[in-house]
Amino acid sequence: MIPKIIQGGNFSDHRGTISYVNDFKFKDIERFYIISNSEENPIRAWQGHKLDNKNFYCLTGSFNIHFIKIDNWENPSKYLIVETIFVSANDNKIVHIPAGYANAIESLEKDSKLISFSTLLLANVGDDDVRYPSDYWKING
Repeated sequence: MIPKIIQGGNFSDHRGTISYVNDFKFKDIERFYIISNSEENPIRAWQGHKLDNKNFYCLTGSFNIHFIKIDNWENPSKYLIVETIFVSANDNKIVHIPAGYANAIESLEKDSKLISFSTLLLANVGDDDVRYPSDYWKING
């Protein structure tokens, strides 16, 4: 599987606006959490997942979702290509990052919030979560 965008939309009338991503299926979702990076540390990097699929939706503000396909979990190449998808509260899209990738979340505005839907039970996260130093792969440059 490769990362993909699940596009949504919105509908507005005199009552207000409804934002949606109707093609996103919650079938395998086990938990969710909301990410709000601090102003002093706008990048949360690098978290790899051998089993867990991540799905990101921007609630407020905007983010860059950076990701790489891991070639070797114990000693990944420092020359892997970092890909990036921009999301904002106006986009109404979900970014799906499948298992086998590492990601970095970069807040682009103050008070930005991102919801993450995960497919792995919390009890199994310890066997799945692989962390790398924040400067292991170069993000902006």
